[in-house]
Amino acid sequence: MELSIVIPVYNEAGAITQNLSVIAAELNEISEHSFQIIIVNDGSKDKTADEVRSLCKQNNSLELISFNRNFGKESALHAGLDYASGDAVIVMDSDLQHPPAMIVDMIELWMNGAKVVDGCKASRGRESVLSACLSKGFYYLFRKLTRIDIENNSDFKLLDREVVDAYCELSERKRFFRGMIPYLGFHTKRILFEVPERCSGESSWSRFNLFKFALTALSSFTSAPLHLVSLMSMLFFMASILIGGIAVYDKITGDAVTGFTTVILLILITGSLIMFALGQIGIYIEQMFDELKKRPYYIVDKKNSYLKK
Repeated sequence: MELSIVIPVYNEAGAITQNLSVIAAELNEISEHSFQIIIVNDGSKDKTADEVRSLCKQNNSLELISFNRNFGKESALHAGLDYASGDAVIVMDSDLQHPPAMIVDMIELWMNGAKVVDGCKASRGRESVLSACLSKGFYYLFRKLTRIDIENNSDFKLLDREVVDAYCELSERKRFFRGMIPYLGFHTKRILFEVPERCSGESSWSRFNLFKFALTALSSFTSAPLHLVSLMSMLFFMASILIGGIAVYDKITGDAVTGFTTVILLILITGSLIMFALGQIGIYIEQMFDELKKRPYYIVDKKNSYLKK
């Protein structure tokens, strides 16, 4: 059987040759299967594409897809899955934080009937307390709002051909790979791994980018925030009736005093609620706007790619 390996990369020129050699060495140990390795260059600004293209000329199993510009990791994953021809596809990062030694165990679980083999982090490695708290908060919200548990999941997955085809048929533009695979509902086996240190470089994901990505993930899977706005509006309406009743009673009994503080507080609370509601609505309008434009997920730079089909 042929298996495809999809590896999205962005500005990895400093370590891509060494890391791919480690991955290739692990694959050479699996003699009963052939492998197609697809590197998706997500508009890197360094020499990543040149490094991979030279490797493609030395390794017949290696292929390169280069984008015209940076479209984002989700688009890179989608492109790799579109081009992958294997009976199963393994998605992994190039920085070796997804251990290549785990591939043989993932294949074994797949051969035993699993449609999806999900690489899950046994621990989150070395990260700050703030990052850990933010991650836990996001996973908690996602689980409560969508009823899909993706805590400690990663993009390190093996997908059967049936799963790949089902994923590629989904039409939405804003994608969240980690959430969409469990959404499909195929039989899944989990496999734990420890996250090793990066060999070189730093992650290109800033906290701001992660925050935007979290908003996209939540709004793609649930409309609960909009219902939350409606619930808060009802609570504030009930509170306003109560406060209004007290104010009228004080007026009738002659106990009314200058209510400047109360008025200011009500204005601030009401204004904050309105701004929050507008923000939530804006996120969903943005989602609809992006979907209606129907722009392509990615644009391949054929001149700088190296494909065998």
